[in-house]
Amino acid sequence: MVDRDVSKKSLLDRYFKITDRGSSVGREVRGGVVTFVTVAYIIVLNPLILGSSSPDDAGAKRDVLGNILPVSQVAATTALVAGVMTILFGLIANYPFAIAAGLGINTLLAVTIAPQVTWPEAMGLVVVDGIIILILVATGFRTAVFNAVPPELKAAIAVGVGVFITFVGLVDAGFVRRLPDAANTTVPVGLGIEGSIASWPTAVFVFGLVLTSVLVARKVRGAILISVAVTTVLSIVIESIFHAGPSKGVNAYGWNLGYPAVPEQVIGLPDLSLVGDISFGAWTRLPALAAAMLVFTLVLANFFDAMGTMTGLGKEGGLADKDGNLPGIGKALAVEGVGAVAGGLGSASSNTVFVESASGIAEGARTGLANVITGLLFLAAMFFTPLYQIIPVEAAAPALVVVGAMMLTQIRQIDLSDFSIALPAFLTIVVMPFTYSIANGIGAGFISYVLLRVFTGRIRTVHPLMWVVSAAFVLYFCSGPLHVLFGI
Repeated sequence: MVDRDVSKKSLLDRYFKITDRGSSVGREVRGGVVTFVTVAYIIVLNPLILGSSSPDDAGAKRDVLGNILPVSQVAATTALVAGVMTILFGLIANYPFAIAAGLGINTLLAVTIAPQVTWPEAMGLVVVDGIIILILVATGFRTAVFNAVPPELKAAIAVGVGVFITFVGLVDAGFVRRLPDAANTTVPVGLGIEGSIASWPTAVFVFGLVLTSVLVARKVRGAILISVAVTTVLSIVIESIFHAGPSKGVNAYGWNLGYPAVPEQVIGLPDLSLVGDISFGAWTRLPALAAAMLVFTLVLANFFDAMGTMTGLGKEGGLADKDGNLPGIGKALAVEGVGAVAGGLGSASSNTVFVESASGIAEGARTGLANVITGLLFLAAMFFTPLYQIIPVEAAAPALVVVGAMMLTQIRQIDLSDFSIALPAFLTIVVMPFTYSIANGIGAGFISYVLLRVFTGRIRTVHPLMWVVSAAFVLYFCSGPLHVLFGI
């Protein structure tokens, strides 16, 4: 009996190289659990970004035909895809990096893409995005382009996405609102209602933001998940007392998305009917150039995040070599590309590596075994999706603001004393939230960088691939005139 157990441990050790990386099975299990606790908020947040609780909700995320994605179904597929991809990443890439629906891409789908196509067509575009990324990985082009982008612009992209996510959280929570007479004033948005936090839901958001910030600052593991849970309970109590009611686009004092009420059941079978509900009809619904530009937007929004995150996590865990490269990065990038395809097939949005995996690494995780543990917990979470219907967006929005603040730390890598760097970085950061588009910010940064380098006599410092990508962005920004001129 002892020999058999030793043989099993030896096989596990050999496969994941646990001893070689200075870890143990116990550390990997603890690390996997801690990573799940810190990443599990995505099961709550992703459905609130993509889905809607009711077709009658005026604030619902609707596609071009007015259809919605039910919150419970998105929650189930979010957990399913995250579980499968996290386990797959652990088994193939052998790194403790959890994979789940990426923040930013899901907002891009809900805000920018879905209103132009149907939800199945939007997810079909995500699948195409993943296939293109896999091709770019296979040809080595993804690595080449990533290396061609100046480090300062990489940092600016991370900061810009953080500011964009923050703005989305503030708007969803009602802390920032579009003014009713915005067309007749120079001030398009304002604080709350008439410059005041006048609603109970927005007050709950402020409480959640303070709580999340304190927990994160005190380095409490699972800070975001704890905050969402506590703020949701507070929301249920406040609603039972003050009866704010749902917003539905007419009640400015109501809950924007999600309604805090005690559910009839806690555990239930996951509704996986969204799995495989995709279509490639966007290519016939939209002009070819418009559909191509949407895919291009997804590819650009996906392109840089995963590699930068994996590099940072690898350094933190001592898994990178002396040059800062991760051994077997090709396999890791390939599995991450599959995450985009799987996310589209599951209607859960593109899946990518989560930087919160650093919490598990801090707990001692060094191998893919931790990912297997995290993935199994994701799969178990599918059976608790009835809980997610009662979580108001005001309870989840603080996570967006806090994650945005975390991403702001990348600004230290930008040399603001060089204006030819400072302006492209600045445009990258501010254009994202001001235009509600991640791709717009990246394009503004790339184009301005190339132009400033050319007209300041430093054309030779521009990598050839930067010219290629910038030219593609010029086409992207000119898609309207091109459509008018050429009918494409």
